[in-house]
Amino acid sequence: MTPSNLSELNIEKKITTSQAGRKSKKNNRLVALALTATIALALILLKPYYSTPKVSLSKVTMVFPSQKYTLLNAAGYVVPQRKASLSSKAQGRLEWLGVLEGSKVKKGEIIARLEKNDVEAAYQKSLAQNEVAKANLNKGLAELREAKLNVRRSKELFEKKYISQAQHDSNLSHLEKSSASIEALKATIKSGEASIRVAKIAVEQTVITAPFDGVILTKSANVGDNITPFSSAADSKGAVVTIADMNTLEVEADVSESRIYQIEIEQPCQISLDAIPDIRLTGFVSRMVPTVDRSKATVLVKIQFTEYDPRVLPDMSAKVAFLTQKVPEKEKNAVPAIFPSAIVNKDSKNIVYLFKEGYIYEIPVQLGKKIGGKIEISGLEVGDEIVVNPTNNLQNGLRVERQ
Repeated sequence: MTPSNLSELNIEKKITTSQAGRKSKKNNRLVALALTATIALALILLKPYYSTPKVSLSKVTMVFPSQKYTLLNAAGYVVPQRKASLSSKAQGRLEWLGVLEGSKVKKGEIIARLEKNDVEAAYQKSLAQNEVAKANLNKGLAELREAKLNVRRSKELFEKKYISQAQHDSNLSHLEKSSASIEALKATIKSGEASIRVAKIAVEQTVITAPFDGVILTKSANVGDNITPFSSAADSKGAVVTIADMNTLEVEADVSESRIYQIEIEQPCQISLDAIPDIRLTGFVSRMVPTVDRSKATVLVKIQFTEYDPRVLPDMSAKVAFLTQKVPEKEKNAVPAIFPSAIVNKDSKNIVYLFKEGYIYEIPVQLGKKIGGKIEISGLEVGDEIVVNPTNNLQNGLRVERQ
């Protein structure tokens, strides 16, 4: 074989080796793709078994068994039945104020004083004038006694013809004038006494006192402010403080006129306050305002408390439940409850799944009465989070995520 033939044989050998390499690489890629697809399919099929389940949660809350007696609900506000804005009929500058918001006062207790120099001076002047009138009366009485003696002597002398008729008539006239003067002086004293009473009242009106036992709600003026009876002048105040009798607190609630037929006087009620959600106070319908609010189509119903809590304050928002009967004593307190959908029957036991720090735990519970849309339970604490509508794949100690 010639050299040229050998060269041709070598070239053919190289082409055959290159083709084999490319075929091997192609096969490797096919194997890798098949392996990747197999792993992906396995991950999809096994995902429910290794992924963290997501669950819906609900908290254990307190509910009141009295809900089953509720006939109608209404919203309103706490208001004091007895409330007053205290001011003075006198006009002057506020000199002293002895209370603050929240101060408790007794009936007749001094709350504030106005400057009284001018009215006090007028009062003292009236007293002095009355003393002058009394002195003039005493003087007049002395003159009257003297006039009576003169008339008596004059009569004796006239009868004996020792004096003239004119002289005797003059003495009689003087007696009549003295008697008339006494009546005028007595009238002056009465007028003076009336002036004293007026001046004394003016002095008393500079002192503002509590008309009943109560609590100061608001303070509208400060020391140095000008106080006028009707606050008509510029830079002046009318009311100094507002006081309320906290023992007369009641709830005013608007009831739709279409439901007012369900309300009657002395009907038992339960009152819940947004500011104090952990209690419900008892009360009853005390009266209904005999007019309808046209704009709202409601009737104002007033509910009186039968039990009091010192935390209840005027203008607190309140919800009133009008009941069909009084709530039994044993059903007045709230009880823990959950939604029935959270309860699972497992091995003849009622359990719930308690969620804590990312894990769930099987907790056996005892069921009580149904209250509204929930059911009374024991074995959990208020605020505990539990799984609602649990699925069959949940287990004790399983790690879950909040949905």
